[in-house]
Amino acid sequence: MRLNSSHSFQQLLDLVPPVGQSPNWAALWGLWPELGVLDTCPQDPIHHGEGDVGTHTRLVVEALLTLPGWQILDPDRRALLFWTAMLHDIGKPATTRHEAGRITSRGHSRVGAAIARHLLGRARVPFHWREALCALIRSHQLPFWLLDRPDPPRLAIETSLTCRADLLCLHAQADALGRICADQAAILDNTALSLAQFEELGCADQPFDFASDAARIEYLNREGRDPTYAPHEQFGSDVVLMSGLPGAGKDTWIVRNLPDLPMISLDEIRGEMGVPPSANQGPVAQEGMARARVFLHMGQGFVWNATNVTRQQRARLLNLFHSYGARTRIVYIEPDWQEVFVQNRQRKEAVPETVIYALLRKLEPPDLREAHQVTFVVPKTSETG
Repeated sequence: MRLNSSHSFQQLLDLVPPVGQSPNWAALWGLWPELGVLDTCPQDPIHHGEGDVGTHTRLVVEALLTLPGWQILDPDRRALLFWTAMLHDIGKPATTRHEAGRITSRGHSRVGAAIARHLLGRARVPFHWREALCALIRSHQLPFWLLDRPDPPRLAIETSLTCRADLLCLHAQADALGRICADQAAILDNTALSLAQFEELGCADQPFDFASDAARIEYLNREGRDPTYAPHEQFGSDVVLMSGLPGAGKDTWIVRNLPDLPMISLDEIRGEMGVPPSANQGPVAQEGMARARVFLHMGQGFVWNATNVTRQQRARLLNLFHSYGARTRIVYIEPDWQEVFVQNRQRKEAVPETVIYALLRKLEPPDLREAHQVTFVVPKTSETG
């Protein structure tokens, strides 16, 4: 992965055509090699009679530009949806397979969100704008099949915690129009019904309005919970879970903001056990979990200090903390990616840069589905959700 990029956020904004004008396809397609590859990526002709992914992407963008719902948006949201349409299938080349005479690209939404994050991160796109786009890509197919799932309201509520549902459905409308298939009308109907589901729940243009942070976490962690239920709030302890790449500045933030709170540091445990960062981290994590259980049993608050850059890593810890009735807060720190490498080299025990590159490829910033609070410490802002 190369971090240097000749592109900038302003350049991306400048490439969004004004309402009523056509895109500059030559300039757009020349931005990244990842876009050019779309022209040689096949799709199943049953769902995409228009042909390759590049053709589909251009049709989706052109359809989006004609939609009144897109045209009336403010410039920032128009740009957000334009680039969502440009990148929504960027994960297909990496996931396309031929199986039993059919073409499939299962998992392309999740992979596409990761690829988009890298492209936009290298272009120094503002964090919250970048993550809003990645969330739309990750869920871009959901309006097609939301109502076919066992519990559509629950899935709609969860989705509203990560992205704007009305924008998601607007993109899905363009995605359906930008293809040739026998069930296009059914897809458009499903998208309209999905939007109606979000609107009925009051979460089409904002996250679902839970009674409290505790109500949100209890609803997400317990099947059958009424989303309007307001639980009695009695927490065992307050736990802060740090998240961020090596060299992001987690230690400095803790010293400045939580100097008196006990800390479980996986870096310190690694040093105690003599385990290098590139080795198997299982024993280090197990020792950290054992120490956490002691604090949780005592009702003592603490900081868990480690990278925790994927949702799966965080979930294992948060499930433990929540099982003890703890109130949880994730603090995610992300400076400019180039600064991460500079700060890492200045550390007493620098992490191999190959490890940081690997973590960047897996990076999944946290969201409101995970903890009672999520604080983002990113360039020029520090916001709490």
